[in-house]
Amino acid sequence: MASYLRSRSGKSSPTIAGNIFLVGMMGAGKTSVGRVLAKRLGKAFYDSDHVIEERTGVRIPVIFDIEGEEGFRSRERAVIEELTEQHNIVLATGGGAVLDAENRRRLHERGIVVYLRAAVRELINRTRHDKNRPLLQTGDPHARISAIYQQRDPLYKEVAHLIIETGSPSLHSLVIRLEGQLAAYQSQMAKSTQ
Repeated sequence: MASYLRSRSGKSSPTIAGNIFLVGMMGAGKTSVGRVLAKRLGKAFYDSDHVIEERTGVRIPVIFDIEGEEGFRSRERAVIEELTEQHNIVLATGGGAVLDAENRRRLHERGIVVYLRAAVRELINRTRHDKNRPLLQTGDPHARISAIYQQRDPLYKEVAHLIIETGSPSLHSLVIRLEGQLAAYQSQMAKSTQ
């Protein structure tokens, strides 16, 4: 049975032990969900892309321009290695973090991985005006998102302990649903080890 802690708002939230890692496509809501979830569960929140930007002093597109995708992925691998060694955190990963087998292994072994899954049309609507996404700076962003989705969806499923369809509920109701699924997952895991 999951225990509960009282949040600052006075409402009860399940106590979820350990790390929670969010994976999914760009625009799936990892950062928004992660911030709210971390606050409700009393955990530190990190966004791997933001950590990379803070450390380099430049935006992700500049890193892509100067170092290419390979240079960015190398930085991302180092940040994920470091962050997944911390305890009691919520981490929103970049959409392409799962491309690296070592990242997938670290994420899967060091916390509960949640795949925030959104339909391609939702991802397009959420990212169509975002200039901070270098992989979408193309003449046909719809085709690009579809191709990226086809490539990455199996990897997200491979690494995930839980898959949450984001659909179109409010952020708050999505986080509440996620909390419930996390608590149920931890309870199930605890029973299976007894």
